[in-house]
Amino acid sequence: MTPAVRGLTPLTLVSGARASEREAAIAQALPPRQANAVILEGLADGNAILADLAEHTCPPASLQLLRIAPGCLCCSGNLVLRVTLNRLLRHRPAHLFISLADATHIEQLRSALAASPYDAWLALQPDLILAP
Repeated sequence: MTPAVRGLTPLTLVSGARASEREAAIAQALPPRQANAVILEGLADGNAILADLAEHTCPPASLQLLRIAPGCLCCSGNLVLRVTLNRLLRHRPAHLFISLADATHIEQLRSALAASPYDAWLALQPDLILAP
């Protein structure tokens, strides 16, 4: 199925605050009863809100949770992010959230995700920026 036929996957970039606060904000923003996906950058800080949610969603796997190593996602983490995104987009999530441990280059990341090939798959939504 082509991207134009199935529609674009909404993507929200989440930054600011601590990892647990970003996860809580994402949990609140998840569209209900849809196959959503979340990419978390960095290490967990002991709060398992999204992990618990992913484990207990019905139907199973309606929340796909992926964690990638910390590192600027438009610089050092670019390849890891692209591989993760390419694999994830094969499953066509209803909504995708990417939680950033460091939002220093958020505009460069946004630009990369708005360019080819991701412009045919993703619809960038307004960023969700939490106060530090």
